[in-house]
Amino acid sequence: MRDGTDSYVLTTDSDERKGIPLASGCLDYFPAALAEVARLSKVGSDKHNPGQTLYWSRGKSGDHADCIMRHLADRGTVDTDKVRHSVKVAWRALALLQEELEAEEGAPLPRGSREPVTNQIDGGHSNV
Repeated sequence: MRDGTDSYVLTTDSDERKGIPLASGCLDYFPAALAEVARLSKVGSDKHNPGQTLYWSRGKSGDHADCIMRHLADRGTVDTDKVRHSVKVAWRALALLQEELEAEEGAPLPRGSREPVTNQIDGGHSNV
């Protein structure tokens, strides 16, 4: 897979890249679902980072597996913020997988996310 030595999301090998059909193997399979996941990203960013550009504020919540189960229990219904619980399951599953790939496969930090910054005074975390 990846060796973690570069910041490319995909391999730079042209033949290997052709074996990863992002459009025809993902977007074309799930266009409505992915659009809803993108909409949820905006809802969450507006909630956690009001007035800022869209980004995944990674220090806000990292209990993806537990959140998946809570939202899965309410699948088929709409949450109080008017987003389907199933969309939240999908978003959390993608977040969990992304973090696993970063930790275990050396995938780079996505350009649309920010790690929490440690406050040097009190050791706390804040998102900048």
